Amino acid sequence: MSATDPLQVFRVESQELLEQIEQGLLDLENNPEDGETIAQVFRALHTLKGSGAMFGFEALASFTHHCETAFDRVRKGKAMATPKLIGAVLAALDHMRALAESPDAKSGNGEALLTGLRQAMEDEGECTPTSPPSKTWRIKFTLPSDCFVNGTRPLALLDELRSLGEADVKAVTDSIPELPALIPTECHLAWDVRLVTAQPRSAIEDVFIFVIDEMTLSIEEEGAAAPVAVAAEVHVEGPKEANPSAEKFETRHTMAGETVRVPASRLDELLDQVGELMIAQSRLKQVAGTMTDTGLRSVAEEIERLASELRDSMMFVRMVPISQLFGRFRRLIHDLARDTGKQIEFVTEGETTELDKTVIERLADPLIHLIRNSADHGLETPEERKAAGKPEAGRVTLSARQAGAEVVISVIDDGRGIDKDRVRAKAEENGLVAPGAALSDNEINQLIFQPGFSTAAKVTNLSGRGVGMDVVKRTIEGLRGAIEMTSKQGTGSCVNLRIPLTLAIIDGLLVRVGGGRYVIPLSCVEECVELSTEQDARSTGRNFLTLRDALVPFLRLREMFATGTDPDRYQKIVVVSTGAERVGLVVDQILGHHQTVIKPLSVFHAGVDTFSGATILGDGSVALILDVMHLVAVGQKQEERLRAAV
Repeated sequence: MSATDPLQVFRVESQELLEQIEQGLLDLENNPEDGETIAQVFRALHTLKGSGAMFGFEALASFTHHCETAFDRVRKGKAMATPKLIGAVLAALDHMRALAESPDAKSGNGEALLTGLRQAMEDEGECTPTSPPSKTWRIKFTLPSDCFVNGTRPLALLDELRSLGEADVKAVTDSIPELPALIPTECHLAWDVRLVTAQPRSAIEDVFIFVIDEMTLSIEEEGAAAPVAVAAEVHVEGPKEANPSAEKFETRHTMAGETVRVPASRLDELLDQVGELMIAQSRLKQVAGTMTDTGLRSVAEEIERLASELRDSMMFVRMVPISQLFGRFRRLIHDLARDTGKQIEFVTEGETTELDKTVIERLADPLIHLIRNSADHGLETPEERKAAGKPEAGRVTLSARQAGAEVVISVIDDGRGIDKDRVRAKAEENGLVAPGAALSDNEINQLIFQPGFSTAAKVTNLSGRGVGMDVVKRTIEGLRGAIEMTSKQGTGSCVNLRIPLTLAIIDGLLVRVGGGRYVIPLSCVEECVELSTEQDARSTGRNFLTLRDALVPFLRLREMFATGTDPDRYQKIVVVSTGAERVGLVVDQILGHHQTVIKPLSVFHAGVDTFSGATILGDGSVALILDVMHLVAVGQKQEERLRAAV
């Protein structure tokens, strides 16, 4: 499907509107009398209905109309935004998403949802708030000359204004040309409307919501000390304090023109081209280094600087705030609280932290599993929390922060924590650990990420099958990330996901092992130390390095890769880590820093766990990128075998 397909544009915009409606409804649960949020939800429903009808999604428009009608009553003060009404509209959103995907979608459970919506409207009763005083508004507007061609109907706009109150409409004919110059398909009229209504200014603005960007509109309150006007550029005259809603209205429309929607596929193509440019620049630098021509070297340095700036700019373009991901889980928490009967307070922190769009898309499923696990296993029931001296409402905190070339995402709960004795007993029962084996707290915590592991007494629709945490581990490792978990029984648990900022171009440490060159992701490197011939001989058979009073296992990559070459006299150990686990990698030579453009391995090499990809060096040769997660796991298993043998 082409990027300019209008149906695809509608689907993207409809999803944004549905997310806006969902967030507004969740806000109303905490503050059901927030008039601005109620108006925002109504406008989004109104826009979705109108856009759906315009693009031929009649089923969506018809279904949305019922939700819009319900919130119109709330907006006009005739009913309250009760929890039952909010729940009914939230349940209807999933059906609306399905209708937005296909204009010919069948009704499915639409009738049942509408029945629930009608019952919520009947049960909410009539609201009898103090009626706001009527105000007199002077509305002047001029439509663009081609409005008839574009399908805009002035009479429909006037009828909608009349529905708000008593309206006196006058047509302004000053701009009508002489008959020979008159073009029948063009609009030359303007309108001057005097409207007496108890509705707020936002209700008048909603009448013109579909044509506001192309028209000239002025809305003034008669007798107001500082009248506010909205023009074609949505320019607000007079002091903004006089009308806060006008200020929000202005911001909403002026910001729309400051961004450009670009298909993600185009950004991916551009990033690939930047990667190829980085490879070509590296080759140019190497060639220029062998020449004595100072002019060539100067040009090569300038191209290197420009290529680096272009790479950084491209990385920045792909970054999106993680709030786009965090916002999805408010609905999940709402549903989990309903299904578990627990009171759950959801807190988000660091929502402005930015991450590569591709990474964010792949983090959704792991975070869903972690949050569901916290709600089902971690948090206690209100009665249990009260007996333990805790607040009845449990708290789940989702936070993000940047740490160097990584983003750390934390899922924290203040629940019961991990019962380490129960986890250990289950692991021994499943044959994951030997009975009586010495395990650290971190090793016990990591057991819950094993495939098929679960301590749930029974299988429910939320947990018990032992697949969720395994999915988390595999996905995070696929992103070249790491998982850290801490827990204190009776206090709560914390899971930290350490994720690289991007998956396309990384900083690497280029090393040589035998005759081959390899890249180690620089974000995983802690330090480099020298391994002399004497130390190498003393450690043969044990493969342990004493580093600041701590034993660190190390792997001889020359033996793993079967290079068939003799080691260099002074070998180097590159100490890498994934969270709390460390391992040393013995290499022959450290060649230095390298901007690494990651290329995927072929299908024939996809099963080689030691490598996560490849890159092209400046001389055109290929260097493999080491999979640090796999190597650390190998080192830890080696350490466990040696400890067991002692």
